[in-house]
Amino acid sequence: MKKLAVILVEIAFVAPALADNLVGVDKMICAAGQVQICIENDTCYPATSAELDVPDFVIIDLKKKIVSTTKSSDQKRSTPFKYVEKADGLIYLQGIEGRRAFSFLIDEATGRMTVSVARDGVAVSVFGACTDADL
Repeated sequence: MKKLAVILVEIAFVAPALADNLVGVDKMICAAGQVQICIENDTCYPATSAELDVPDFVIIDLKKKIVSTTKSSDQKRSTPFKYVEKADGLIYLQGIEGRRAFSFLIDEATGRMTVSVARDGVAVSVFGACTDADL
């Protein structure tokens, strides 16, 4: 039986080869993975996307500057963002809605996504992955 450390090293080197390359992609589908909430003067807690009303999947359209839920989602949400930039192999997007500021960082080579949503005294972090919406 392989030791955990050996398995983790193998995953670290194999995973990037299996991830989606988003270079040149302007519309993608992203899935939430790990979710965490941090509360001011308290601590951070792991949570599920359902507990925090985070959609399981979103569509990001960089040309239209919109993040929206998928057509099959029960949530039916759409949020514009004001800032988008591609630099050094990363996609940055930021916006403000409903007294919340949000920021996405997506690695173009791997499709890995990190999202932060902040409001007064609360921060939510989401880690996930994106793929080209033109499947």
